[in-house]
Amino acid sequence: MTSEQSKSDISRARILDAAAKMFRQKGYAATTLIEIARAAGMQAGSLYYHFGSKDELLEEVLDIGMRRVHEAVEESQERLPADSSHRDRIRAAVEAHLTTLLKHDDYTSANIRIFGQVPEEVQQHHIRQRDAYAELWRHIFTKAQKSGALSSDVNLGVVRMLLMGALNWSVEWYRPGRTSIQAIADHMCLMLFNGIGIEEPAQSRENETVT
Repeated sequence: MTSEQSKSDISRARILDAAAKMFRQKGYAATTLIEIARAAGMQAGSLYYHFGSKDELLEEVLDIGMRRVHEAVEESQERLPADSSHRDRIRAAVEAHLTTLLKHDDYTSANIRIFGQVPEEVQQHHIRQRDAYAELWRHIFTKAQKSGALSSDVNLGVVRMLLMGALNWSVEWYRPGRTSIQAIADHMCLMLFNGIGIEEPAQSRENETVT
């Protein structure tokens, strides 16, 4: 790689980092190329050397965000011993998703926050990656169900979408230092596997009936 190529790659990465942060913080519509350029420490015209439009820049931010979380969950499965339980595999996938989303990555958080705001043509460009990530989770859940680790009468599609919704919504309420990501993953899996309801004592039910 030549020095000129290296400088170009560094500038491009700086633009992408700035764009991911701005999209995450302000959303798609409220973020302008001028603001991205300012955050990247360059003139707005310099952005067009690397990206032809705001949507082209957006597409790459979305692609990087989805690729990073996909790779993190795949790696979480590869790191586990071959004889790991399916509950441990799901737990590892949950923590990998949360860690990428909350701790390391403006790209993944921007992807979650703004996907519903972006133009339809950008969504269509990006949908293949989202489908591939969903397929990874389908594979994890299907193997767990076939092994008996998950109930055979639950709809895994519904379970997956509910879990993803809960995990992704954490970007709105998570505050570093209050609760660890590991503790959130533990609670998510506790609810997933065991639920939150318990059998009410008979006396309690009788009191409700009387009142």
